Amino acid sequence: MNAPLVAPAPAKLNLFLHVTGRRPDGYHLLETVFRFIDCADTLRFWPRADRDIRLLDSLPGVEPEQDLCVRAARLLQAEAGIDAGVDIGLDKRIPMGGGLGGGSSDAATVLLALNRLWGLHWPRAQLQALGLQLGADVPVFLFGRSAFGTGIGEHLEAVDLPPAWYLVLVPPAPVSTARVFSDPELTRNSDPIKIRRFSAWPGRNDLETVVCRQHPDVARHLRWLRQFVPAGVTGSGGCVFAAFASEQEATELYQSRPADVQGFVARGEDQHPLVDWAA
Repeated sequence: MNAPLVAPAPAKLNLFLHVTGRRPDGYHLLETVFRFIDCADTLRFWPRADRDIRLLDSLPGVEPEQDLCVRAARLLQAEAGIDAGVDIGLDKRIPMGGGLGGGSSDAATVLLALNRLWGLHWPRAQLQALGLQLGADVPVFLFGRSAFGTGIGEHLEAVDLPPAWYLVLVPPAPVSTARVFSDPELTRNSDPIKIRRFSAWPGRNDLETVVCRQHPDVARHLRWLRQFVPAGVTGSGGCVFAAFASEQEATELYQSRPADVQGFVARGEDQHPLVDWAA
């Protein structure tokens, strides 16, 4: 097998998340700030002479044909009318069901990598529109910058954020995004804000109360972290996080955690590592 094209798929944090309404089709309207962190999955791509698309590393509980990597590749193949195929290898590091956008990031990296591998030269905006068909978080990974997101997350405006390190705790049970958003007690009427007025951290996540009620382990991790610093839930959970001025501060607190609490320390990034792969 020839050397593959290797590409990272970084995680994201939601520095805050407001639910401002609901569309007739059931999608929720949001306001959030996305920030990339240097925790990432790694994907590898081997071109095929036929049209087959194969995921070489299946994920537990996910049928290969339903995996976002496969769906992204098939969607681009169909939309671009490509006769080529690809084998995809996936080294998973981003926790699943943690609100870190791992599946969406993987899908975006597939679109960016195959855009290059297949010589399509699609512009970023075209890839973002395609990515939205796969999920509301996919476009920001194609946008490639820290961003203020509105709509269902697809309207994006670049923002400049201060340097930060993040301590991210990973409760043991994955959270179902669909179950959180379908909860009848979810706040759905937060007042919209102006981008110039937002304070990036600490911010409010309107999903937090529902996530903590549905998942006591998330609430426990959040309580422990909030003993020391402001902290919150990212996305629909269940990872919780706090911001620090230095890696040392974040690491020292992580080292003092209870024995049954796991997580990692990551640096905030202003740009996606593949930001130059689309114009």
